[in-house]
Amino acid sequence: MDSQNTYWTDRALLEWQVELGVTDAILDAPVDRYALETVKPAPKAATPEKPVAAPEIVKVPEVDAAALARTAAQTAADLDALSGAMQAFEHCELKKGARSFVFSDGNPAARVMIVGEAPGREEDRAGRPFVGRAGQLLDRMLEAIQMGRAADNAAQAVYITNVLPWRPPSNRTPDAAEIAMMLPFLERHIALADPEIIVLMGNTPCQALLGRTGITRMRGDWVEVLGKPCLPMFHPAYLLRNPIAKREAWDDLLSLKARLRG
Repeated sequence: MDSQNTYWTDRALLEWQVELGVTDAILDAPVDRYALETVKPAPKAATPEKPVAAPEIVKVPEVDAAALARTAAQTAADLDALSGAMQAFEHCELKKGARSFVFSDGNPAARVMIVGEAPGREEDRAGRPFVGRAGQLLDRMLEAIQMGRAADNAAQAVYITNVLPWRPPSNRTPDAAEIAMMLPFLERHIALADPEIIVLMGNTPCQALLGRTGITRMRGDWVEVLGKPCLPMFHPAYLLRNPIAKREAWDDLLSLKARLRG
């Protein structure tokens, strides 16, 4: 009977302690756990790391775009073939941003070949050189000496092209690498058209074919390019910005007319 009472008494005490929030039973004597030896896990054997091979650097062979252009240009037997070779040329970055390929305009049999810089916005839209305000001024200049791109008579006609067939972004000036890259096509273009006289309009064609710039000093002075007489002149766009220079441009037109008369 006494043991049974003790059981129920002890149980009641335990339940009372649980209600008070007791969760763990403790020993009668305190334990200094800081004095206990901590059992540390055995260290893992170090695994030797395998050396990581450096990634192989694959060198992309450099492309000589000018040499490729020269090869492509030399294989062109006529102007149509040259136009096709230029359109197939994939090494000029300007091609990616241009709307149109601008090859030439006028009469290929003309005695005079005019070389400009590159297509502008209007030329890029039309696919023809010199059709914007500068081109309209050029047409009026040529009409003043009884010449024009639409003339059927080769003696009065002109043939027009540019150093670059694609428009540079924002009409910026072509850089030296772009000029050097496309120069073989221009030289072949001149050889196939075989004009009597070449007119270089502005600094860019002078840089391409004469190797120098400074159109204000060079204009009006006849030089030789690829075995042909050549006349540097102001670009019509320059004349639109500087109308006072039209007097000098008129002198150059008269010089061209006199040269054609022989």
